[in-house]
Amino acid sequence: MSNDELYQDGEEDASLMDFDSSKSRHDKGSAIWDVDPARITQLPGMYRGWFLDYASYVILERAVPHINDGLKPVQRRILHAMRRMDDGRYNKVANIIGSTMMFHPHGDASIGDALVQLGQKGFVVDCQGNWGNVLTGDSAAAPRYIEARLTKFAQDVVFNPKTTEWKLSYDGRNQEPVTLPVKFPLLLAQGVEGIAVGLSSKILPHNFNELIDASIAYLKGEEFVLYPDFPTGGYVDVSRYNDGIRGGNIKVRAKISKLDTKTLVINDIPFGKTTSSLIETIIKANEKEKIKIRKIDDNTAANVEILIHLPAGASPDKTIDALYAFTDCEYSISPNACVIRDSKPVFVGVSDILRSNTDNTVELLRSELVIRMRELEEDWHLSSLEKIFFEEKIYRLLEKDTDTWEAVIEAIDRGFDPYRSRLRREITQDDLQKLTEKPVRKISKFDIKKADEHIRGVEEEMEQVKYNLAHIIDYTIDHFKRIKKTYGKNYTRLTEIRSFENIEATKVVVRNEKLYINRQDGFVGYGLKKDEYVSDCSDIDDIIVFFKDGRYIISKVQEKAFVGKGVIHLAVFKRNDERTIYNVVYRDGKTGVVYVKRFAVTGITRDKEYDVTQGKPGSEIIYFSANPNGEAEVLKVTLKPKPRIRNLVYDFDMAELAIKGRGAIGNILSRNEVHKVVLKRQGVSTLGGLKIWFEPETLRLNTDGRGNYLGEFHENDQILVMTKSGNLYTTSYDLANHYEPDMLVMEKFNPERVWSAALYDGEQKFCYLKRFQAESSVKPQSFIGDHKDSRLMLLTRTVYPRLELRFGGNDKDRLPIEVDVTEFIGVKSFKAKGKRLSTYDVRKINELEPLIPDPQEIEESTDEPGQPPVDPDDDGAQMKLF
Repeated sequence: MSNDELYQDGEEDASLMDFDSSKSRHDKGSAIWDVDPARITQLPGMYRGWFLDYASYVILERAVPHINDGLKPVQRRILHAMRRMDDGRYNKVANIIGSTMMFHPHGDASIGDALVQLGQKGFVVDCQGNWGNVLTGDSAAAPRYIEARLTKFAQDVVFNPKTTEWKLSYDGRNQEPVTLPVKFPLLLAQGVEGIAVGLSSKILPHNFNELIDASIAYLKGEEFVLYPDFPTGGYVDVSRYNDGIRGGNIKVRAKISKLDTKTLVINDIPFGKTTSSLIETIIKANEKEKIKIRKIDDNTAANVEILIHLPAGASPDKTIDALYAFTDCEYSISPNACVIRDSKPVFVGVSDILRSNTDNTVELLRSELVIRMRELEEDWHLSSLEKIFFEEKIYRLLEKDTDTWEAVIEAIDRGFDPYRSRLRREITQDDLQKLTEKPVRKISKFDIKKADEHIRGVEEEMEQVKYNLAHIIDYTIDHFKRIKKTYGKNYTRLTEIRSFENIEATKVVVRNEKLYINRQDGFVGYGLKKDEYVSDCSDIDDIIVFFKDGRYIISKVQEKAFVGKGVIHLAVFKRNDERTIYNVVYRDGKTGVVYVKRFAVTGITRDKEYDVTQGKPGSEIIYFSANPNGEAEVLKVTLKPKPRIRNLVYDFDMAELAIKGRGAIGNILSRNEVHKVVLKRQGVSTLGGLKIWFEPETLRLNTDGRGNYLGEFHENDQILVMTKSGNLYTTSYDLANHYEPDMLVMEKFNPERVWSAALYDGEQKFCYLKRFQAESSVKPQSFIGDHKDSRLMLLTRTVYPRLELRFGGNDKDRLPIEVDVTEFIGVKSFKAKGKRLSTYDVRKINELEPLIPDPQEIEESTDEPGQPPVDPDDDGAQMKLF
């Protein structure tokens, strides 16, 4: 920029500032400049103007989509260029880019990238060739090698030149659309991400059919909710989606399942990640020893398949949790719905965007109907005019000898005077001009009957258009239903909506270190390789340290840390652990009284000292034990000899004490001086069994009371799972267990319970009935047979069940029959074939009320006795649990 532009008066070409070094001085770090302020334009004012102009340009013309059609300018120009080129055949992408440059004032690279992104989304661009892979991250081939054309969907709902608002292109040589007349919420279907100056936009993609259903619901005045659906599938937790408004948050997960006990498989990846980037984070987590894997195989082609091979002894369930905790198999996305509306950026929710798109669709359809009505009225007028012209032989006036053509036109105009009442508007000169331009053969071949049929057809269509205009909402609903029927089958939901449980990293991290202690010098850590081994740990664990004088602290594990001498207990600390109970006998330093107490440490401030005793100088711990399941041992207490003490030795059962807070003083064990306290007998848990719940939303076990109560579990208890596909297996009650949604039964395993199952045998083509007791099996076992066509029809645990058989097909007229299950078949192995129910075509099996009431059942599950059976053919039965 020249100096003239910087001067307000612009009079001379001189230096901006004349700095006189001899006159300069420093005042608080600033130089004094010898310059006339009146001659300088202040940079802040100029910068503010230029910056706002640039920011506005980037926001409006490059980065943020318009709310009406959901397109950024480059995308809109690409589609406009493709429409101009469209002849039904594929065009080279290089040609499309060249055509788009007539409208887009930027380089070919930006156009090519935007076109590839549109093609990969698969809604409006039909691709041919190598367009890259959103799953693997592979880039598309060069524009000269790949081709594209508009999809049928785009041609159907995106374009209509009659309802398009136009403007001049950047160079004034062409016209381009202000927005395309999109009659569908395309913005929410495709999603968008753009970074502008001072703001950004991130709108997540949603399901095609769900958007249509939501639009229809809105038009009917009903409530609707929208959640994202990603082309990469996976799981999504939308509990904090907040309608896509900034400040909201979602979590996305890869879909990980157990192929076998030593292999995990990833079939879907989180949105925004590729198989390469995901595998890279897994490898890094393995190198940092957060997880343990043996190797990874990437078999991804059309579908994702990443095989993770585990080393011997590794838990598949805990590895799945560790993958979610330490890799990009789970991560958060923060949506930020920003769009252009009324030539300015606004932040709105996805529900508001859908309402706006739907309202815009209504207006576009209304405009199309109005335009069509005008066309029909013009068609009717001209057809009626032509019919009168030939039917009433007005055309003969053309044969009269007149001086001028104008006189002929005037004569024809007068010829229509007796028939003007049959028309709906005045006859114009253009109308007469069109009539007289008819060829002579038109006169001889004019068919009055055919003309009447055409006019009736036009009138019928006009009535239909009038009806549609009067019922525009119903017309719009039919429009959306037609789109869904035509294209919806290609857009099933790919992403499964789930609630994610919070995974504590310390519970799933691989124990990649070993914890040591140097009692003599007072050091602990995983770097003391030559000292006393305590336990395995990870480098993100906390440790708890108890000292002889009653102090204890919780600290972050380190390679080597000084904690002090007199350590009596060191262990990895589990936060919120209410089952690890500490049994302590201590002597008060002031009174000498010996106290006994039981307590848990669930959570305290890290690196802050606490005290088991009352904190008096000279206090010390006489006996200490840490019990992972609340065991209460029996102690042998020996007193020091003293006159009038009869019993110097006696037993004390810790089970007599209640578990209290860690700050409690405790109960008095003895006021006399205690010589020693030793363990006499190991005790049992005083906490009872562990109460377990199952949360169907997350498909995880918990001890927090969320979901269905399964019962109180002790050491060897198991959980029985029976699936819709006819398998049964048992698991432990480890909270790290993973379960699949194909469940009919989940309950505490009772080997004495008798199950009755009605099934269709795919090999024999008949329905069979069997009664069996489930057996403990880690591996899923089928109780309906191995044939691919076999299926479970009904499953019940009623003690004396009765069934009703209903017939279909050729036997549909046969009356239903009743079956007393206990009389029909005895209890056999779950692998037994069972007994055939009927030779007729059984289509439905219902359970009837038992004639004999069930005896009192052991309440081990959440349901009441007499719970109705689950019908596996019912689509809603998948998550019903007994």
